[in-house]
Formats: sequence, structure tokens, C-alpha cells
Amino acid sequence: MLSREVVIGLLIPLIGTGAGSFCVYFMKKELGPGVQKALTGFASGVMTAASVWSLLIPAMEQSAPLGRLAFLPAAVGFGVGIAFLLFLDTVIPHLHMNTDEPEGPSSSLHRTTMMLLAVTLHNIPEGMAVGVVFAGYLSGSSQITAGGALALALGIAIQNFPEGAIISMPLHAQGMSKRRAFAAGVASGAVEPLFGLLTVVASALIVPLMPYTLAFAAGAMMYVVVEELIPEMSAGRHSNIGVIMFSLGFVVMMALDVALG
Repeated sequence: MLSREVVIGLLIPLIGTGAGSFCVYFMKKELGPGVQKALTGFASGVMTAASVWSLLIPAMEQSAPLGRLAFLPAAVGFGVGIAFLLFLDTVIPHLHMNTDEPEGPSSSLHRTTMMLLAVTLHNIPEGMAVGVVFAGYLSGSSQITAGGALALALGIAIQNFPEGAIISMPLHAQGMSKRRAFAAGVASGAVEPLFGLLTVVASALIVPLMPYTLAFAAGAMMYVVVEELIPEMSAGRHSNIGVIMFSLGFVVMMALDVALG
């Protein structure tokens, strides 16, 4: 039976996505390129800091008995996480924002469907990250506290807010009704609590491999940052706003993890 705090923690990222998607009801215009770069940069910073402070550092702390090889489980898990997302990126047809060139196998799926698949692919590692941290907390790990798990959930929710807006508003601009655009934005984030729950449910299998699974989630998130978010925040006309917001997102997530952890 999941505790109330775990259920709330798993739902917090989805609430962030839903709040961002709700922007479609009161913002008339699609987000400009500069705003999208800023929000994408912020999300990149949050995910990078979460990968380091909430996932990789605890993974190495749990491997401390290995001495100088304490980095090994984290390195292996990180590599497997990268490979897992690379595999999904290859086998799932999807289309990133601001591009007309689909990725993955050829498909006759509608453009909107492939855009939502791209966001879903992005959200899978985030859900797993929150789930594995709460699984570690439930296991009684001294390296993972309730505050630390909450910090990660809040950090993911913060970066999900602009993501929800970036999804729903362009869909409405392309002719989709506000209600459907909002629902699509929320649906894109529903995969996070689902994969988080599956990870917590599998905690009996995960706990013995906790250093590896923590690093796995970090690798999966960093794949999304490097393959998708950083190119998006750097595309088009040169601007420093993406880098500035990356730094802000990194600091916000770092502060949350240290203050609450």
C-alpha cells in the first residue's frame, strides 16, 4: 500500500504539466521563439542538476563500500540509461517541436500524434527518476530522504510547467480546440506518474540495484537534455537566453535538493 506522501509525490510532476497546459485558456498567442528557448533552457538546467544531485551523487554514496570503485555502479547505470533512451528514440516514430523532419521509423501517424509521442518519450525518464527516488526512500536508504524525493518531484514539476505550455499552445495555434489542446498537454505528462508508480511497485527488485537504477534514470534524463533540449534552445538566431535560463534552472534545482534533502 503506497503512503499518501508517495502518491502525492508521484502526481506533483503531472500537476506541473497540467498547470502549464492550462495556459492555453488565457494566453492568446503561441509562445515566441525567444520564450521557448528560455523555457527549454530552464528545463535543461533543472534536469541536469536533478541528474547530478538527486541521482548520481546518491548512487555513488550508496556504493561507498566499493572504495575507489564507488563510481562504477553509477557509470554502468548511466550508460545503460543512455542506451535505453537511444533505443526508444530509434524505434518510436516522433516529431520534435519546431521541425518538420520526423525521427524513428517511417510512419503514417499524424503530425500532432508524433509530436505528443516525442514529449512522451521525453517524460518517461522523468517519471522513472521520481519513482526510483521514492522507492529508495521507502526502502529506508539513509542517502534518500523524504525531502530529497520531494525536491526532485518539485523540480520536475517546475520544468514541466513551461513544457505543458509549449505543448498545448502550438496545438491550439494549429487549429485544435483549447479543450483538446489542454487535454493533449495533460496526457503528454500522464506517462510520468505511470512510470513512477511502476518503478515504486518494482521496488523489491530495484532496491538491491539502487545505485544502478538511480544512475540509469540520470542517464535517461541526460540523453533527453543533450539530444533534444539543448539543440532546441540553441536553434535559429543566436541568443544567450537559453544558456542564462539553463544556469537559473540548474541553480533552482540544486537549491531545492540541498534545502529539502
